Amino acid sequence: MEEVDVLREQVQILIEARDFRALRTILLQYPAADVADFISDIEPDDQGIIFRILPQDLAAETFEYLDHNAQTSLIDALGSRRVAKLLNEMSPDDRTAFLEECPPEVTKQLIMLLSTKERDVAVSLLGYPENSVGRLMTPDFLTVRRDWTMERILNHVREFGRDTDMVNVLYVVDDQGRLIDDIRIREILLAAPTLTAEHLCRDQYHSLSTHQDREEAVEAFKKYDRTALPVVDLQNHIVGIVTVDDVLDVAEEEATEDIQKLAGMTAFEQPFTKMPILRLIQKRAPWLVVLLIGQMLTASAMGMFQDQIARAVVLALFVPLIISSGGNSGSQAATLVIRALSLGEVDTSDWMRVIGREILTGIILGVILATVGFARIALWSSTSSAASPSWELLGLIVACSVFCVVLWGSLIGALFPLILHRLGFDPATSSAPFVATVVDVTGVVIYFSIGSAVLGSLA
Repeated sequence: MEEVDVLREQVQILIEARDFRALRTILLQYPAADVADFISDIEPDDQGIIFRILPQDLAAETFEYLDHNAQTSLIDALGSRRVAKLLNEMSPDDRTAFLEECPPEVTKQLIMLLSTKERDVAVSLLGYPENSVGRLMTPDFLTVRRDWTMERILNHVREFGRDTDMVNVLYVVDDQGRLIDDIRIREILLAAPTLTAEHLCRDQYHSLSTHQDREEAVEAFKKYDRTALPVVDLQNHIVGIVTVDDVLDVAEEEATEDIQKLAGMTAFEQPFTKMPILRLIQKRAPWLVVLLIGQMLTASAMGMFQDQIARAVVLALFVPLIISSGGNSGSQAATLVIRALSLGEVDTSDWMRVIGREILTGIILGVILATVGFARIALWSSTSSAASPSWELLGLIVACSVFCVVLWGSLIGALFPLILHRLGFDPATSSAPFVATVVDVTGVVIYFSIGSAVLGSLA
C-alpha cells in the first residue's frame, strides 16, 4: 500500500507539471492490474490523461481490470476516437462483460465505434442469453487438424498465436469445424516433430454449450481442473473458449449475491461503496419490512396465551431466550444447506439424508441448550424473588421448550432451501433472517403451549 501511495503522489505531481513523458515511463514499470488499482482512486479527468499516454495494448488491458463504474467514468472522460481504439483492443469476453452492463442506448453507441470485424464479434456474443456461457466466452482460440504434424502445429502457433490470449491448449477439429479433442502445448513440445495430432488425441475432452448457465461453467472448471474449456454449438462446432479468469469472476459474483441474499436483502449489482444511498435503501428496505411484519406475528402469537401469561407472568421473561435459540439454530441450518446446494454437495434427491442429519444434530444441540437453559433458571432463582411457579417447574418448561424449538428450527432451516431449490427458485432466497423470523413465531407458540400444558396439569 505504501508503494501505491508513493506512486499516486508521483503521478499527481507529474500530471500537474504536465510532464507526460516521465509519467509514461513510471507507469510502464507496473503491470496492468496495479495501474488499474491506482487509477481507480483518482479523478476521471486524470484517468483520461493517463489512458491517453499509455500504449494502446496496456491501456486496453488496464481497462479490463477496472470495475464497471470506473470504466463508465473513463469512457465519459475520453474522446470517441480514443474510446474506439480502447474497445477494439479489448478481449472480446471482457468487452462483452462491459457492454452488457451499460444501458441499451449506450451499448448501441459504443458498438458503432467498433471496427466491422469487432462489431460482428460483439453483436454475436451479446446475442446469447444473459448469464449464459455464450456471453462469457471469447472467440479467440487456435484450432488444428488431426493430420497435422507437430512441426506444422508449432508453425501455426507462431503465426497466429499473437491473436489469442490462450495458446497452452489447442483444439483438434475436423473439416467441418467440429470438435474432436483438445491437446496441450506441453504435449506438442515433447512429441516428435513428425508425429501427427491424431497420436495425441485421447477422445476425453470436456466442453460447454453456448446456452448453458454460467454457474454450470464454474462447476465444470472445478470438476475437471482446467484453465480453459471449449464452447460448442448444437452441432458440436467449436465457437469459442471460456478461460479460468472469467470463471473466477463469475464465482465471486455468485458468492457475493448469495451472501447478500442470506443477509436478507436483494443482491447488489454494484460494489457496496459505489452504491447510491437511495439505491441501497431500496435494496434493503423490502426485506426489512417483510421481516418486521413477520415479527408482528410474534406479538399475535403471545396474545393467544394471555391467560397463561397472566397466571405466570414470569414465563414472558424467557421469551427472548426461547426464540433466539430457535432462530439461531434455524439460521445455522439454512446457511449450511444453502452453501451445500450451491457447491453441489447435496441435491433435492438427498432430502432424506439431510433431514436425518438435522434431526440428529437438532436433538443433540437441543439437549445441550436445554441443559444450559435449565442451569440458567436455577441460577436466576437464587437471585430473584419473582420465581413463580417454582423454579424447578419453570426450568422444566424452559428446557423442554428450548429442546423442541432448536429441533424445529434445525428442520425448518434445512427444509426451506431444499423446497425452494426443488421449485426452481434460488435457495439463498430463504435467507437466515427469514428462517429466524418464521422460527421465532412458531417458537412462541411452542413455548407457551408447553407452559400451558404443564401448568394446566397442575391446576
